[in-house]
Amino acid sequence: MITSLITGAAGFIGSQLAHRLAKNGERVVLVDNFSYGRKDNLIFEDMDFTDQVIIADIRDTAKMRELFEQFNFDYVYNIAGIAPLPDCQSDPQEAIAVNVGGFANILELARIYGVKTVIQASTNAMYENETQFPTTENFQHLPTLIYPNTKYCAERFAQSFCDTYNMNVACMRFANVYGPHVDCLRKQPPFVAYMVRELYYDRTPIFHSDGTQRRDYVYVEDLIDLAIAVRACKGFDTINCSSNTSYSVNEMYAIAQEIMGKNIPADYASDAHYWENYPNLYKGAYPIKDEILTHEIKKYSLCENTHAKEAYGWEPKVGMREGLTKLIAAEIDLLDKYQH
Repeated sequence: MITSLITGAAGFIGSQLAHRLAKNGERVVLVDNFSYGRKDNLIFEDMDFTDQVIIADIRDTAKMRELFEQFNFDYVYNIAGIAPLPDCQSDPQEAIAVNVGGFANILELARIYGVKTVIQASTNAMYENETQFPTTENFQHLPTLIYPNTKYCAERFAQSFCDTYNMNVACMRFANVYGPHVDCLRKQPPFVAYMVRELYYDRTPIFHSDGTQRRDYVYVEDLIDLAIAVRACKGFDTINCSSNTSYSVNEMYAIAQEIMGKNIPADYASDAHYWENYPNLYKGAYPIKDEILTHEIKKYSLCENTHAKEAYGWEPKVGMREGLTKLIAAEIDLLDKYQH
């Protein structure tokens, strides 16, 4: 039986991956320290992983070594990390410790215990300074913000391991991932979950900037298809996990309104509204630059996925309308239950 370790397993992507692999008949070992994960993510109609999660930090070498010794993993999915941009920017030391140091710990244990392939959750946020689109894996301009820099450093670390030890590491640069999940119940959910929640309650959503900013989105089931396919990686590889199609906030909101039968014009806040819960960024002798904030809100993303198609036979199957329809149906069901 194939045995896979999933770190960050109580997050949206980690839990969805665990569900798919378990349905495929694999044994999954789930790790999360619950700094960002939620137990609700682990409950599915046909499975409940709540009691299976091992509470541990990927930086805890002794605990992680114990798991590697016990389970003899075939594959390791490192989804754990600090992903929110403002959190990384506000505490760069912690972001580096988890996103780089924690991953280095995973790599070293994978080396010692002979894991076939390590799959790392990377990000297309690395392309924040690119100007040629769609962006390929061979980008030309290094990132600026802390979060994408931690992922860039983690990739370079992984490449050194592969070059030195003949290991297999696939770094998946995720585009914006969406799909049904419990985040719509959070006080500050991600954009897609937020707009669905506000429409559900007939409230006016507040979007940042003017809503014309465009991003590349990939549906979570498509992402998982690629996460399984890249197990075949030989040596070190970076792979865009993207739809190679961009949608604006306004376009996605229009589709969501149509699906839900609503007509509620959105309001728009200034760019600074996105960062107002992080006052430390403005303190001290050198506050964060206004242009950095504006660029982050308005940045454009469109990622080439030819490499994923040619090397791993993968291509996205779920378009935006279909994906939003599935997401909305699931979140309406969840919000209906929450109401009662």
